[in-house]
Amino acid sequence: MKSIVILISGRGSNMQALLDAKLPCSIAAVICNRPDATGLEIAKSRGIATMVVNHRDFADRESFDTTLAQAINALQPDFVILAGFMRILTEGFVRHFHGKLVNIHPSLLPAYGGLNTHARALHDGVKIHGCTVHFVSADLDHGPIIIQAAVPVLPEDSEQALAQRVLREEHRIYPQAIRWLCTGQVKLDEENKVVFLRRKQVGFTLFSPGLE
Repeated sequence: MKSIVILISGRGSNMQALLDAKLPCSIAAVICNRPDATGLEIAKSRGIATMVVNHRDFADRESFDTTLAQAINALQPDFVILAGFMRILTEGFVRHFHGKLVNIHPSLLPAYGGLNTHARALHDGVKIHGCTVHFVSADLDHGPIIIQAAVPVLPEDSEQALAQRVLREEHRIYPQAIRWLCTGQVKLDEENKVVFLRRKQVGFTLFSPGLE
């Protein structure tokens, strides 16, 4: 059975979705960079081992990432899952865990990398928005894509309403992506492309607004 480590920074709603999904893998630990994060208590209540590597204890990103990598290495996971982990990782850290480091981002990448994705989508007037699960690369929010979910942007949408609609889909596609990884149905090949094994994609079109 594959093993994963989950990294969080806050309440960990995507972590909760992963725990609720009863994935075919073992969760070696939940590691957080903030000792006061509510997600730690949620993980403990599920019987998951937890660990804190407080970024405030380190002088720079490199020293924090080195200690974090050492903590992860000791657990020997097959994959490292970022679930609301709000730290930009150094190139050395990303390179060390190449092909094992997975993230979820609240936009249809490569559009709207970085922060404030929902506000930016509303400002630009896009009609379709969504979320993306991807392998992490040194280029922020531009790693190889595993799965995406698209949602319509409605005329009456506030930033909060759009965020909630996207979050519901995050909680659906993140467990699916990790299930694929843990059962060997998807991998990153030598050309840094995502390859699906024993799966066929079904094609259909989402229109927003709908066609008459």
